[in-house]
Amino acid sequence: MQARYTIGVAAVVKDDRGRILLVEHSYHPRYPWGLPGGWIGHDEDPAAAVTRELMEELQLEVDVIRVIHISKTLRNHIDLAFLCKARRPVGKLSHELLDYAWVSCDELPEITRFHRQSIEAAHV
Repeated sequence: MQARYTIGVAAVVKDDRGRILLVEHSYHPRYPWGLPGGWIGHDEDPAAAVTRELMEELQLEVDVIRVIHISKTLRNHIDLAFLCKARRPVGKLSHELLDYAWVSCDELPEITRFHRQSIEAAHV
């Protein structure tokens, strides 16, 4: 038997000052702030998924640079983090987000372990 997993994607987007783009999620009460991202759709390329999620949630066009972190975060779930570069400013937020902020690494709020490790991997 082959294992079945769901897969999520997250984006570490840095600005010219080295700050990280964080979003405040509407549906994540324990850790409302975190990296933007979402789920990979059926038969979707992971880099295409992170690009799509950023467009849907933030109307943000990005260039995907590379995978920077992979982790099995739940029993049957794997998350991939991509380093991305914004092509233009953030646009209108989707209903899934309450807010966004550009945050320096020493000002990070409480975020998930995977998100923190992904941000750390972006600085290597």
